[in-house]
Order: sequence, then C-alpha cells, then structure tokens
Amino acid sequence: MPFETAVTIKEVLEKIEKRDFLLPAIQREFVWSQDQVLTLIDSLMRGYPIGSFLLWEVGAESVSKYTYYNFISDFKEKAPFADKAPILPGKNLTAVLDGQQRLTALNIALKGSFTQKKKGAWANSPDSQITKRAYLNLADEPKHEELGFAFDLRFLTDAEASEFNEETNKWFLLNKVFDLADAGPAIVEEVTRRNVDFKEGYGRLHRLHEAIVTSLSINWYLEKSQDADKVLDIFVRVNSGGTTLSYSDLLLSMATNQWETKDAREEVRSLVIDLNSASGRDFSFTKDNVLKSALMISELPVRFAVSSFTRENMEIVEKNWEKTRKSLLNASELLRSFGFTRHNLPAHTVVSVLAHYLSKLDNQDIFVQSSKFADDRRRIKLWVVRTILKQGIWGSGLDTLLNRLRATINDNNSGIFPIENLCSAMTSIGKNLNFEESELDEIMNSKYGSAKTFGVLSLLYPGLDLTTQFHQDHIFPKSLFTDKSLAKAGITGVKAEDYKDKYDLLANLQLLKGQQNMEKQAQLPQEWFVTSGMSSEQLSNYLIDNDLDGLPIDFMDFSEFFALRRARMMQRLKGILATH
Repeated sequence: MPFETAVTIKEVLEKIEKRDFLLPAIQREFVWSQDQVLTLIDSLMRGYPIGSFLLWEVGAESVSKYTYYNFISDFKEKAPFADKAPILPGKNLTAVLDGQQRLTALNIALKGSFTQKKKGAWANSPDSQITKRAYLNLADEPKHEELGFAFDLRFLTDAEASEFNEETNKWFLLNKVFDLADAGPAIVEEVTRRNVDFKEGYGRLHRLHEAIVTSLSINWYLEKSQDADKVLDIFVRVNSGGTTLSYSDLLLSMATNQWETKDAREEVRSLVIDLNSASGRDFSFTKDNVLKSALMISELPVRFAVSSFTRENMEIVEKNWEKTRKSLLNASELLRSFGFTRHNLPAHTVVSVLAHYLSKLDNQDIFVQSSKFADDRRRIKLWVVRTILKQGIWGSGLDTLLNRLRATINDNNSGIFPIENLCSAMTSIGKNLNFEESELDEIMNSKYGSAKTFGVLSLLYPGLDLTTQFHQDHIFPKSLFTDKSLAKAGITGVKAEDYKDKYDLLANLQLLKGQQNMEKQAQLPQEWFVTSGMSSEQLSNYLIDNDLDGLPIDFMDFSEFFALRRARMMQRLKGILATH
C-alpha cells in the first residue's frame, strides 16, 4: 500500500469539490460537533499533525459496482445525510476509507456552514433552525478556555459577525482564506483595512493561510486493490478505534451495493424515522434494530458477520423488504398501544421479535386495533413486560436468544402468541422468566421515572387505556416530602425519614393521563378530586383502576396507606409473574 506525497488542505478540498474524492456507502453519517470542527482548525493553525488518511482508488471497471456519496459542505443537524453522488461510467474515482469525519469537518468549516436547532425553539417552527459559518477573530485571544484553543475560532451567523464588527472589523470568515492571492502583500492589505492591531491580526491570518493553503499537512495511504472483500477488511480494521463501527453499517453498505430495485440506505433511514416518530410514536430504534429484524424475517442468520453478507442473502432481504417494513411498523405501533415510548422501553431488540411474529400473520394490518386479537395482544404485552422486568434478558447472548425465539415462533401453530413456549425456550438457554419472591420485592422498590416502574404499573392496572399519553405520578405529591413541608404537617424525626424513604417508590405511584397530571400539580389526592371535575362514577372508576382503596384524607396516614397498597400490589404481582 504506497504512501502518497503530502498535499495542502486547499488541494484536498478542491478534489472534494470536483468529486474526485467521494465517500463509499459503508461510511457512517457525519457526527462531529461544532467544537470538534473548530478544534481541528485550531490544531492545524498551531502546526499539530492531524493524522494520515486511507483512500481507495476505484478503477473504472469497478466503479459501477458500488454506491458513493458526496461530502457534506452545508451540514444540517436535522438531516445529517450526504447526497448520493452520480457516477459517470468509465471514470476512476477515489473513495475515502478512513478520515471522513476530519475531511467533512474541514469542508464544513472552510467551504460551507453548520445549521442547528435554536435553543428553546419548537422543532417544527419555520425559524427553529439557525445557520452559522466558521470565523477567526483577528483581534482577540480566545475566550472559551475550556476548549484549550490558541485562536478564537467560532461558528457565527453572518448577523452576529456583523454585529461584533461594529467597532473593529475583526471577524474573518474562514472561507475567504482562499481569496488571498499570497501569504505576504495580500494578508498585509487584508489586515490593514481592518481596525485591528496589525501585528496580532497579521500573525493570526498568516497562521490560517499557512495551515490551509501553504502547508503540506495532508498525507494518505492509497489502496489500489479492486478486491471488495480485502477493502472491507481493511476498513473494519482501521475503524476499530474511536466511534466503533457497527456491523450494521457493513450490512447496510453491502445491501446498498447489491439491492437491485431499491436504495437500501434510503429505505432503512426512512423506516427508522417512521418507526420512531410517525403516527404519534416516540421511540429511539436504530438501523441495527431494523436490519436485525430484516434478517429474522428473511430467515437468515441474525449475527452481524461479514461472511453472512452474500449477494444471495441480500437478494432475500430485498425480496422480503416490504414485509419487513410493514411488520416493523405494526410492531412499533403495538408497543405504542401498550404505552411504551423511548423513555420506558429499555430493550429495543424486543421489536424484532414482535415484528417476526406479526410477519407470520395473514391479517397483521388489523392486529393492533381489532377486538378479535385483544387476548393475543394481552399475551404479547405480558411477555414484553416480563422480559423488561427480569434482569439480564436482553443483555449478553442476544443472537442466540433471537435465533431460539424465532425458531419457537416458526414452530407455533396454535394461532396465538406462544408465550408459554417462548418462556420454555428462554429457560433452556438460561433466561428464565419466572420470578422469585426476592425479585418481586426488588421490583416493588422500583422508583419514580424508571422503565421498570411503568412496566409493572401497566401490568398491575390493565384497565388503563395506554394509547393516550400517561405520566408516572406521585399519589401523594413529591413536594410534601421535603423537611420543611413535613415539619409543617407535624411529621418529624424517624417518621419523617420513613416518609422520605417511601414517597418515590412504587406504592406511592400511579399512571395518570398527561393532562390530568398537569392539572393535579402538587395537590393532595382529596383536594384534587374536588377540583378535577370528575363525576362520582368517574372518581369511583379512577380509584378502582389505580388500586386506591383506603386512600386517606389525612397525610398523617400516608405510611399505613403505603403499606396496605404495597401488600395488595405485591400479591397481584405474584399472581402475574411468579409463574407463566
């Protein structure tokens, strides 16, 4: 692998602009922050090395076999995706295997812009996005000491730069460095026309020009082999440090290269967005979840291994893609109907199992809503929550677990979700879903805000319609349990400590509709009943739904209420979880 002669950053950016340098589909999206981008520029201006790069010379005969993307110049946090590059037949090109983040950072700072969400702005507001470009302060020392900069580099809006330049024309837009004809008279002229100290301004601008235009600070190794397997292996090895390369990236790359009728990368991106945010859903599923599900539904090995990414396997995945997409969307909607969101679903892999089960149903399109499947949905919810409450189910050995669960679902001919058979299969690989009393006691000590708390409350009180937004709520509000409030209520000493130990635990928690929770605020239960506007029938149903029998009027009776409700919850939990 020959080592190429070093070149300037200006020359490299010109190659990027002419699309001589492109990104192979195997590369991940740009993930650097503004501070990381500016740190790179500061390092260059200080004369620090920024590492070598690894490139792949793709011959004209091989170019058409792969998919490539342009480098980003105008980065948008809301859509951090590069555009697919059109490739002219018969033309060689150079693909960047290692160094994408650094080269993209340079392209953004020196050729483009960085658009991000305004702090405090609504995401969907038309003016929620703000575009900034990179500037160098020619007059002052850096103010942001925590970054350790030697130069004051900032991303500013053009309006901010103009505002700062009212008294001194000190902010130099980095991309103007390419307009300087030389490192002498041109810089002298540029600094002279600005109201800044000449020596300081000249020194800073000269360092920028030298770093970007003059110094041979970029060097690379060039791989010329046209053997894709060899190149893939090199890529995995050089990307083993830093942000770990996901094998799903490799699979996605191979799918992109080998699908015949669809753009795999765009299909996966689109599906991830829909899974997470369409139709009122709020999840954080990843492309790993999507691709793992695609392998399950296509009856392929679920392990992300390079040896599995054959053309034949990718053809099967593509053939089953519409089924995969539909099954995942229905599985995501099913989880939403159970009340799950990204805040209370700690095990994302569960969506792959549900999608595989749904893919086997002829009428999965009506499964989530039809009363015909209410009992089956109840069985699925029970299994999902059990796997979340049980320690270690979705930890190590995921591929073995998924293979076993898939085989069990494939063998199922009962017409219903095979919860008993799934539990038996999991027990056979050391993932028993039965709960000892000590485990149940630990669950009863779940605290406000945890995913386990939502899961167990949803099991204990199935009468709640969790398709609407529910919040975890303190029955006796949190604000009552401060030292000051307790003392005011006449609760001190050991009793006060007892109250503080208990208020955040499961027996003082309920699931309350979002609007009701906001209206309830910090009122005592009995006070809220008066202001809530609930009829006597609605109040009676609320007390039953949330197991609030014996709810005291007096805060002094909190400990007794807590103990009785905890005992009832524990007994009910035993009936649900002790056996399957």
